[in-house]
Amino acid sequence: MRPGCLLLLLLATLSCRRGPTPRQQFAAFVDDYFNVQFAFSPTQGTANGLHQYDSQIEDPSAASYARLIESLKTFQARLEKLRAAGLPPDDAIDAEALHGQIRSALLDLETLALWRQNPMGYVVLPGGAIDVLVKRNFAPPAERLRAVTSRLRGVPAVLEAMRRNVENPPKEFTDLAIRMASGSVGFFRSTIAKWAKDAAGGDAQLLKDFEAANEAAARSIEQAAAWLKQDLLPRSKGQYAIGARHFASKLLYEEMVELPLDRVLAIGEANLEKDYRDFVETARHMDPKKTPAEVMKAVSDDHPAEQDLLPAARRTIEGIRQFLLDRKVITLPSEVRPRIEETPPYARAGSFASMDTPGPYETKATEAYYYVTPVEKDWDARRKQEHLRAYNRPVLEILTIHEAYPGHYTQFLYAPRFPTKTRKLVSCGTNAEGWAHYSEQMMLEQGFGGDDPKIRLVQLHDALLRDCRYVAGIRLHTQGWTVEQAAKLFVEKGFQEPANAYEEARRGAYNPTYLYYTLGKLAIYKLREDYRRAQGGSYSLQGFHDAFVQQGALPIPLVRRILIPGDGGSLL
Repeated sequence: MRPGCLLLLLLATLSCRRGPTPRQQFAAFVDDYFNVQFAFSPTQGTANGLHQYDSQIEDPSAASYARLIESLKTFQARLEKLRAAGLPPDDAIDAEALHGQIRSALLDLETLALWRQNPMGYVVLPGGAIDVLVKRNFAPPAERLRAVTSRLRGVPAVLEAMRRNVENPPKEFTDLAIRMASGSVGFFRSTIAKWAKDAAGGDAQLLKDFEAANEAAARSIEQAAAWLKQDLLPRSKGQYAIGARHFASKLLYEEMVELPLDRVLAIGEANLEKDYRDFVETARHMDPKKTPAEVMKAVSDDHPAEQDLLPAARRTIEGIRQFLLDRKVITLPSEVRPRIEETPPYARAGSFASMDTPGPYETKATEAYYYVTPVEKDWDARRKQEHLRAYNRPVLEILTIHEAYPGHYTQFLYAPRFPTKTRKLVSCGTNAEGWAHYSEQMMLEQGFGGDDPKIRLVQLHDALLRDCRYVAGIRLHTQGWTVEQAAKLFVEKGFQEPANAYEEARRGAYNPTYLYYTLGKLAIYKLREDYRRAQGGSYSLQGFHDAFVQQGALPIPLVRRILIPGDGGSLL
């Protein structure tokens, strides 16, 4: 054997003895962590394009939660050892993001025990678990129908777990759960049943199996709605407030916000006052004889009829997309458009619009859904009118900017470019929602809407909505505010219709940190300015936007570390 070959053999032998490298150990950790996550939540596995989970449904029993909590503690200890031993820079960033995710999950599951307090997660699960199999054509319909049937068989156990687990929820949570469960019954007996007849393709036994499982599932949801209304609601006397310490912990773990909570609140209140003054001044220029609320009401008078809501939203897509291309706002890596549809009944918990995209590992289905929430059939005429007024013409433009271009849908189009598995699967609110909210203001600054004061008023109206969420969330959970007090803020400072204001305030009861819209927007503006200084003459807006979205929805302090290496700048 030549000396050179002997040396190579010795090096290979030593390498084997040394064991896996830190990068290999971290990659194995990431795989193990997400395998456990998706084993507990197979619906999320399917949503992310991992179809080995398609026939499974969640087990939300107390024993299952106990196992998950112990697994998370094991992962926490394992990750701390990996981080202490040292990781390559990219892995170190991903490890920090996962460290926060694990701590946040343990806070929610073990400390706050939200699974014992909130029935909404249980009643939304069946619809979500089935819908994710039906709406995207990632496999032949008959194959997906078999998976649907398998999941349907597990629905009664999910709802039985709710009855066993949920003890003393806040009344606000139970009210919403009743709405969601009641709406889901028709979704199963009508929408899903109709789809299944076509999917069975003449296979009588396949259809028969589905029908038995679907009827049992629909009946269990019907019974759950009755239990929620007759049994749980009268004894729903729990408190939704999580307290200042836990609120600050959630901000730290989920968003890497290290500022004291009083400073966070002061920033939000200052931004609310700034946007309020700008709104009032814009309204005064539009019509000095009317109050700001009357000016906004006049803008809201130009809203679509009930039957035209979805078509009106669809008409906004092409013009906004072309503006991005013409102004070189951001690179669009795909020609595929989102589909605009009604928000499914099971997901109508105070949401006016949302984006549902294929997961990062989905290789076949391309359908992305931009959901708009219609009026409910049992609403009276006044409530229907108030709901539709929230979709006036300029609002629909802003909604499309937020949900589609260059907001959430554009972020999704970049998912294949996200550099690591962690960045494909981890998402934080200040990044994802902050980006979408930042896009609204940024687009007007780039000239969208021309000189039309209506769209400027609406953009500020939308900003005020998010500012009110910011302040309401903190005050609801740390300063004893009631939902009614928060609703008053949305009406008086956010110029919201009363019915919509109440929906927004009630959302804050179960979504404490929905300040991430405004907080994220402010952090992105700060990052953009610091990035511009660092880039000097090579800076471009398009370059910043492309660089930002290519990293996935990591906490913004981590994106800052990637985009401006060595920078010690603050989040805000």
